[in-house]
Amino acid sequence: MTDWGPMKPRPDPPTAALDRLTGISGRQDRLTHTEHIPSRPARYADWPAGLRPEVLAAIAASGIEQPWTHQAEAAKLAISGRNVVIATGTASGKSLAYLAPVLSALLEGTEAKNGRGATGLYLAPTKALAADQLRRLGELRTVAEQAGPEASRLTRVRAAVYDGDTPFEEREWVRQYAAYVLTNPDMLHRAILPGHARWATFLRSLRYVVIDECHTYRGVFGSHVAQVLRRLRRLCARYGADPVFLLASATVADPGHSAERLTGLPVAEVTDDGSPRGETVFALWEPPLTELAGEHGAPVRRSATAEAADLLTDLVLDDTRTVVFVRSRRGAELISVIAQERLAEAAGHAMARRVAAYRGGYLPEERRALERALHSGRLLGLASTSALELGVDVAGLDAVLLAGYPGTRASLWQQAGRAGREGTGALAVLIARDDPLDTYLVHHPESLFRQPVESTVLDPDNPHVLAPHLCAAAAELPLTAPGDLELFGPSAPILLPQLERRGMLRRRGGTTWFWTRRERAADLVDIRGEGGTPVRVVEADTGRLLGTVDAGSAHTTVHTGAVHLHQGRTYLVRELDLEDSVALVAEADPPYSTVARDTTHIAVLGTDRQVAWGEAGLHYGSVEVTNQVVSFLKRRLLTGEILGETKLDLPPRTLRTRAVWWTVTEEQLEDAGFLPEELPGAAHAAEHASIGLLPLFATCDRWDIGGVSVPLHPDTGLPTVFVYDGHPGGAGFAERAFERAQEWLSATLQAIAACECERGCPSCIQSPKCGNGNDPLDKQGAIRLLSLLLAGAR
Repeated sequence: MTDWGPMKPRPDPPTAALDRLTGISGRQDRLTHTEHIPSRPARYADWPAGLRPEVLAAIAASGIEQPWTHQAEAAKLAISGRNVVIATGTASGKSLAYLAPVLSALLEGTEAKNGRGATGLYLAPTKALAADQLRRLGELRTVAEQAGPEASRLTRVRAAVYDGDTPFEEREWVRQYAAYVLTNPDMLHRAILPGHARWATFLRSLRYVVIDECHTYRGVFGSHVAQVLRRLRRLCARYGADPVFLLASATVADPGHSAERLTGLPVAEVTDDGSPRGETVFALWEPPLTELAGEHGAPVRRSATAEAADLLTDLVLDDTRTVVFVRSRRGAELISVIAQERLAEAAGHAMARRVAAYRGGYLPEERRALERALHSGRLLGLASTSALELGVDVAGLDAVLLAGYPGTRASLWQQAGRAGREGTGALAVLIARDDPLDTYLVHHPESLFRQPVESTVLDPDNPHVLAPHLCAAAAELPLTAPGDLELFGPSAPILLPQLERRGMLRRRGGTTWFWTRRERAADLVDIRGEGGTPVRVVEADTGRLLGTVDAGSAHTTVHTGAVHLHQGRTYLVRELDLEDSVALVAEADPPYSTVARDTTHIAVLGTDRQVAWGEAGLHYGSVEVTNQVVSFLKRRLLTGEILGETKLDLPPRTLRTRAVWWTVTEEQLEDAGFLPEELPGAAHAAEHASIGLLPLFATCDRWDIGGVSVPLHPDTGLPTVFVYDGHPGGAGFAERAFERAQEWLSATLQAIAACECERGCPSCIQSPKCGNGNDPLDKQGAIRLLSLLLAGAR
């Protein structure tokens, strides 16, 4: 089944499942809010003229007599040659809205007598989504084949996935014969565009480019993808093609503007959702405080991981098909292991085998097997990272658990929308982590349910992003002025002379630039901003490759002594070899997890914008951050109790990026009665809490950003708190923080003041990634310091 049309509802309402969960002894006080999102009826329209009868016959044979209004509108715009973004809810049939015009064009191409017919390109942010789209297209082809001669002509359209998992022997067939190629931006950047001469016939005939889940292209990744799309447009023009871009997302604010920034083209938007929706019950859930004490005696809540594992167990025992979304790969593995153990005790090993984990880093065959098992219903429960957040068809899910706020409202609704994808009622539960933002949200539901999703933040003109793409474009086809410079944006004329001086480009005739080096220009950049060669995780005793970890997180996740989880098994890292990008591991069963600690120093390189808040100041500009992982903590599983700290000897890493920072004067502090010994803890606590709350105001999560607080910074000469983008050149998050600073810091103050702890805890001022062991921290000092700062902003 697909999500293209209305399905039969389940008889059991989502409120019944929630009642059963809260009815279990000891859980009655954990529910902080319940939001009921009512059902709505469908609105239908007629398909526009211009669609092929074979396509309409196949759609009708699949059980869809009429399209919903937004599907018909999007198809009409696409047929007329307009670029369009479809921004309607999850399970609203966006796939069919763009497939109908695409398949019509490709079917016309099968009748071409001379040369290759029309082609289409589908871009997905994940391999899983591209594979799922191919499977759904295969289902439509199967229906068409059985529906009679007219509809069966649809089977003439050849479609294939072309990604890193595609065997090399199949890639040549895809290049030569596939009319509809499903891939991802990474493969477009590294393989298709650099090898455009071999793809010439495909690009020459390109009619449509589909960009699915376009809201995921944000920050540094989105900025890179924006430049990849400009390179694609440039090569298409070289071959005489001018494809129409069709974009889709369930969760994007200001979709037309966001799509235009991504593609560099004018884009019409379709936002009036005509699809039906079943009732959704969305619960906010706060785990209870435990009797344990954390760092410096702070109270500790039961972990969201343990709470999610319990709820998953109960839902699976109740035959409720459930996905748990977890922030980390380790968390996904841990939840599946705990649920399997408890299910085995309660209902036997056969039931335990109906729960699994799903995350990035698995081998391709492992991922495909899990996707098939979930879709078939053999799996009742799955603990997943955001790898399954996007439009992968997991029809039949009854419930979604979110083990921690996923970082943005866009992701929240994307994940919650995985349940009820057959037009049925759905249950979604957000389980708060012991974190300032999560705690704030479960007690301020209006911030989730009364606010729109965030605007997509990306900056294609970031020089750290644009420079390598200018090199890649020159390697594909020499750059010429003025046309190419206009395509790549206003920073291109500034960067080209710099690239010349560095010997990366050579100019001829004053208006043409060539790539000068032997190596592939596309290898200059990892478009996901992960920075360098992925680290291979290898079993030391057998040499077996378990998976990979991106280079940027290797220091913190697979350092020597780290606990690494894979497919429900636990490994200890024997050695991290940075030169060969290999982490050697051995299977083990330690009773603890590990958390890395680091130190950070920051230098101001330049100030772009600033505003006075009375005597205090708010600033935005460029900084250089030096970070070094220095040790790791061992934490007892489930309880979080700290068992010890081990030193590490890893090299420092330097990052040039963008930051927002605020300063107060010594006179202000003196007038407010601050003692010198109170300032370090107050600034440190304010820094932690502000980092925790920023994802509410910028399209980022806590792990996209970092911070430093200094009682007297050498570059400002004042007490200073910095919050910076964790990506080279910046990602737009710090700039958004500067623009919304008063709202952001006011919410931070409110979150600290409202927390029920006395001296500070993980729900307000303690940070899970603090390099200083959350010391010093002063909760009351942070309240006074932020109040002092904000007094000048009014």
